[in-house]
Amino acid sequence: MKICRCPVCENSRLSLFLLRENVPVHQNLVVECQGSARDVTRGDLELMVCGSCGFVFNRAFDRSRLSYGEAYDNTQSCSAYFDAYLDDLVRDMVERQGVKNCTIVEVGCGKGSFLRKLVNYPGSNNSGYGFDPSYVGPAVELDGRLQFSARYYDEACAGIAADVVVCRHVIEHVPEPLQVLRSVRAALALSSRARVFFETPCVDWILRNRVLWDFFYEHCSLFTAGSLGLAFRRAGFAVERVSHIFSGQYLWLEGSVANVDEALPTDVEVVSLAVAYSSDEQRMRRDWLQRLCSLRQCGKVSLWGAGAKGATFANLIDPDCSLIECVVDLNPRKQGGFIPGTGHPIVAPEELRRRGVSSAVLMNPNYREENIKLLESAGIELNLTDWSE
Repeated sequence: MKICRCPVCENSRLSLFLLRENVPVHQNLVVECQGSARDVTRGDLELMVCGSCGFVFNRAFDRSRLSYGEAYDNTQSCSAYFDAYLDDLVRDMVERQGVKNCTIVEVGCGKGSFLRKLVNYPGSNNSGYGFDPSYVGPAVELDGRLQFSARYYDEACAGIAADVVVCRHVIEHVPEPLQVLRSVRAALALSSRARVFFETPCVDWILRNRVLWDFFYEHCSLFTAGSLGLAFRRAGFAVERVSHIFSGQYLWLEGSVANVDEALPTDVEVVSLAVAYSSDEQRMRRDWLQRLCSLRQCGKVSLWGAGAKGATFANLIDPDCSLIECVVDLNPRKQGGFIPGTGHPIVAPEELRRRGVSSAVLMNPNYREENIKLLESAGIELNLTDWSE
């Protein structure tokens, strides 16, 4: 049944602005066989924007099609640039926000790297509990100060007296964000002074910069600063601050357990951005196809980044693998695998020379300087381009 009301504000002022059919439902699966990569589960992307609060969601999303298990890997910390970004985030939480002597719960901890940083931070004296169905690793570390569970965090975990709940890049994967936030709130029933820190992509940034590969099936819920704040207030949290971080690409919310006014924000700007994006997407896809063809005339072409952005770009622009030779990624677990949907091979940077690649399209310009230094140190000559050029 089609959703006819906004999952955040329950208003019916909804507009369809993007339709993509039969797209891979997973972008971050580790697929070791090219045939299996081309035969992945698919679904439709039917993006709606709420004219009242600015929330964006996939009306055609089907949770049953997804499977977050051991084969799922969205690790980004293999990049020194991103790892330094995480270090800065941890430093800010501990030093500015005073996250010290705390029991920390991380919802959707992935492989646990961020929670380890929070617990290991010098002088923080923190302990942590990580929850994620895709977690693989030891259940207990650091003499019991760090514990992991391969499951979801919900009200059944209320026995953990959490001082802080952190959740990074999870809520965009959930079709009912209020339900998840209320579940977190229920788990904090005995923690009346608990604080929450959430990170999620910023849909305004995607629309303004026309980053067409940042819309994909896994991200079924996308927020503006206003709609994110509203969702938290409706779930029983006070919102202290919503900031734009990571060069504007992410939203970072700081809040606390409280009952506050649910005043509904009006966000008409994002509707205008969505309408403008909708009218331009087909042209942008044609432009990128032409750009790849031009690069191909000078030699083989690769993408740089085999995460969700690279997988989406490959499926949108080169579904038959006729233009892109391979996709580069620093994550050793993905190297040797294949892009879900298309079957493009995923390789280490050192493979570029052997494959005769002369150009690479960088999926995220934030990593430009890091990758240029990596290429220089390896003695690899490569024309590295991105969407900002």
